[in-house]
Amino acid sequence: MKSDIPAVAFWCLAAGALAVVVLLVRQQLITRALRARNATLEGRVKARDEEVRHLATVRLPALADAPHQPVLVPGLLDRRLAGTGFEQSLQDVMDLLAGVVDRAQVRADQSAKAALKASMRALQALANEQQMSISDMQDRHDNPDVLRDLLEIDHANSQFGRRAQAIAVLCGSWPGRQRASSPMTDVVRGAKSRIRDYRRVQVRTQVELAVVSRAVEPVVLAVAELLDNAARHSQPNTTVEVNLQPAHNGACIVIDDAGVGMDGPEVERATRVLSGQQVLDVTRLGDPPKFGFPVIGVLADRYGFTVSVDTRSPYGGVRAVVFLPSALLTQIETDDAYAAPPASVTPSEPAAGALPTRRPPSGAEEESLREGLRMPEPEPSHAQPQPDTEPEWLLGSTTGGLPKRRRRQPATTQPTSPPPAPAPAQGRSAEEIARRMGAFARGTRSGRATPDDDEGNPL
Repeated sequence: MKSDIPAVAFWCLAAGALAVVVLLVRQQLITRALRARNATLEGRVKARDEEVRHLATVRLPALADAPHQPVLVPGLLDRRLAGTGFEQSLQDVMDLLAGVVDRAQVRADQSAKAALKASMRALQALANEQQMSISDMQDRHDNPDVLRDLLEIDHANSQFGRRAQAIAVLCGSWPGRQRASSPMTDVVRGAKSRIRDYRRVQVRTQVELAVVSRAVEPVVLAVAELLDNAARHSQPNTTVEVNLQPAHNGACIVIDDAGVGMDGPEVERATRVLSGQQVLDVTRLGDPPKFGFPVIGVLADRYGFTVSVDTRSPYGGVRAVVFLPSALLTQIETDDAYAAPPASVTPSEPAAGALPTRRPPSGAEEESLREGLRMPEPEPSHAQPQPDTEPEWLLGSTTGGLPKRRRRQPATTQPTSPPPAPAPAQGRSAEEIARRMGAFARGTRSGRATPDDDEGNPL
């Protein structure tokens, strides 16, 4: 009996040792699992910390710096977080910030546009008042030296007014001038007269088409911006060539310069801006701000014409093409002093031989006239209207012996030759221009001083 006690004790100790070993192994496995779990949790926490830091330093600034722009915002750093609730929370933060940025940007843009519009309206009023004063001085003075200085002031004032007008249009205003329908040649010359380097612009061709009244001023402003851009980005000793071409369902104004041209990305950006469909922010136009293409895009989208600059000029620069659809074009209205009336004229209408009423020039024609003072004047026509060969009244032609009115035959005139082609402006000095202006002012003053009869005809 006593001999069994050691065996029992041994087996008890062995069982206890085995239990301890099992417990130690289990504890080690649990500890190892806990350590792996802790490492995984630490890795996830670190990854989330890095993701939050990436959100604050990279993703949100990229979103804030490019509102309304198709810019690719960076995504997650750790793809293990994709599809998790943490990623959804980050996306909610970005969406919330994007909405806040958009609303703040819209408010800032509206405030900037309102301030600029009010300022430009005041400046436009001052420019118009100054223009009236300059025009009045040009009518009152015929001294060549004074007129030469007035021409320079008038040209500078026209550039100032164009810049204020363009900024106002970009801010949502209308061009602010109502023009009569004008020939395309006068439209281009009116645009030419509003830029600094107008002497370098040469109009090569003409077309027998006119721009409708509502589109004259927008097209003048758009073409002026294109001419100014072409002149600024080319050498001073080069020319800017303008050609007018009829096209299918419209007409084109083609502007070629010999400048530095544009690369592929610049052409793509310019195409988006000129389309008028891109949302523009006046606070993000650069320093100094570039108003030219954005203004053209606004006008093109508003009035229905298109502008493209994606073609290279044959002179190495940029070719800008303004396409005017048929809806913006009309035929040129000619004022023939002795044109025969239609067959449906009634006796109550004026006789065909009556003197015509002089039509005042349109706005674009007036600007073209200023620019045309640097051109040779056409020879005056010496053709005189022939007297009527038949009496105006024939008595006894009716049953009661009452006089019967017979229509006076229109006098025939020799067809006038077209005006000579414009000569380069460089060939005329400022003194010669001033002398022509002086002669023009004296002639208009003399014409206004001539008394008229009851029907408005000069005596």
